[in-house]
Amino acid sequence: MEIDYQSKISTVVNNIAPSAIRRFFDLANEMKGEVISLSIGEPDFVTPWNIREAGIFSLEDGYTHYSPNQGYIEVRKAISEYLERRFSLKYDPKSQLLVTVGGSEALDLIARALIDPGDEVIILEPCFVAYKATVTLAHGVPVVIETKEEDQYKLRPEALEAAITDKTKYIILGYPGNPTGATMTYDDLAKIKDVLVRHPDVFVVSDELYSELSYTGEKPASIANFPEMYDRTIVVNGFSKSFAMTGWRIGYMAGPAPLIAAMNKVHQYCIMSSPTTAQYAVIEACRNGDKEVEEMRQEYNRRRRVIINGLKEAGLTCFEPTGAFYAFPSIEGLGLSCEKFCERFLMEKKVAIVPGSAFGKCGEGHVRISYAASLENIQEAMRRLKEFVSELKDGSKE
Repeated sequence: MEIDYQSKISTVVNNIAPSAIRRFFDLANEMKGEVISLSIGEPDFVTPWNIREAGIFSLEDGYTHYSPNQGYIEVRKAISEYLERRFSLKYDPKSQLLVTVGGSEALDLIARALIDPGDEVIILEPCFVAYKATVTLAHGVPVVIETKEEDQYKLRPEALEAAITDKTKYIILGYPGNPTGATMTYDDLAKIKDVLVRHPDVFVVSDELYSELSYTGEKPASIANFPEMYDRTIVVNGFSKSFAMTGWRIGYMAGPAPLIAAMNKVHQYCIMSSPTTAQYAVIEACRNGDKEVEEMRQEYNRRRRVIINGLKEAGLTCFEPTGAFYAFPSIEGLGLSCEKFCERFLMEKKVAIVPGSAFGKCGEGHVRISYAASLENIQEAMRRLKEFVSELKDGSKE
């Protein structure tokens, strides 16, 4: 008897679209060395040697066992010291920190620990693809606020006020932003704080994974820096992007002790603990990684300027990113959907980028270009982009 597997799969899972980011990454991978990939948000840098060495030493010393569910206390202490030193955020390592398998697990734990069926979560689009999916999988209702280029992709306080209902459980703030590279200053966040003060039952999930990668010259700001919001904010962060530690799968969350305890309960049953080797590497990253992070940030900034200039030369308009390592140029007026643009650019010019619609409906008409790639590859990709756009405009390639 033939089994109808599709009918056996959860309706919620069936209704979630596969990640478009992975689709273009996989397509580029199949084409092997032919393709320049500016599609994936992964640093091309290798994890700094002192951090790798700490992980190696932990293996040599026999630290190959499970860690406590929340993470080793030495790791949580190192993260606590790092947060206070770098971001003026103070958390008790014993009760207010949980070490996770990347920032993505943290987002999933938050959704499963906080959401009851029908609860609403405010999500700003365009945004990281996991935001809406984690809420939906937890049987919550995503409520989308579309941020706009003319607002520099910042959340407007009046838009937030209009989106809050008596079912709102939390809002996800992701700044610096993926895919736009937008940032919010302390003053910007103060306006959002003023709205949230009027709605004391609404929590904030502040995704600060790119907090070290800001090019404004200002100290990174967190909504948790406001005393009124400290007890209502869960900070999600990690080491993948700024410390070039994607493969180590290590992140963390910081927030009110009762909420951390609830999330740790889910973590216990579903994951149990983060990788031990990665945790020992994190101690070194937190205490002695500033120099390497700054060197990588400066190189990203250099590439950012090359990308912005290359887009201008190609005749594409683009909001100037001030954080992370993405540009989000407009392709409107070229006669192609963003998905078709990316498909043709990949097939005809052998460059992989991601359609803006992958990050929400309002991303249509844009593409995401990652500059977490070598300068040489970026320069060649911009040359090919200029050629491709020129061909589209003069109709030489239909």
